Amino acid sequence: MNALTLWLFLAMAFMAGAFMPVQAGINALLARELSSTLAASIISFCVGTLALVTLMLLQRESVPLAAFKNLQWWHWAGGLMGAFFVFSAAFAAPRTGVLLFMTLVLAGQLCTALLLDHQGWLGFRQASISVSKLLGLGCIGIGVWLIRRG
Repeated sequence: MNALTLWLFLAMAFMAGAFMPVQAGINALLARELSSTLAASIISFCVGTLALVTLMLLQRESVPLAAFKNLQWWHWAGGLMGAFFVFSAAFAAPRTGVLLFMTLVLAGQLCTALLLDHQGWLGFRQASISVSKLLGLGCIGIGVWLIRRG
């Protein structure tokens, strides 16, 4: 991978992370306006689905229907997890504050990432747990505690 491609991937990851608290706030305001966290979550997913369908059409990409027959139950879990995040963010972030909510989201992401890397699960390259990785996660834990106190 060349340096430019790497920087583009890093920028994409940063932007995805930066959008998460903004998305939580937008969905929380939408939930308040509609008096329904579920309705706000559905709107969020419909808009996202429409954007992805539009992108597929613009790229002239299709998925053969026969491919769906080979999917396992757990292939569908990503959508459920996305729905859980959107609902949780719209519901919990306004009640906890977005900083604490996102810090806990980050802690959950990093703990799970550590386990996935260590085991090499879900197609990720295996990378063993190390003291420095555990210390980094410990710092995140301390950060959660400090933010909660503040």
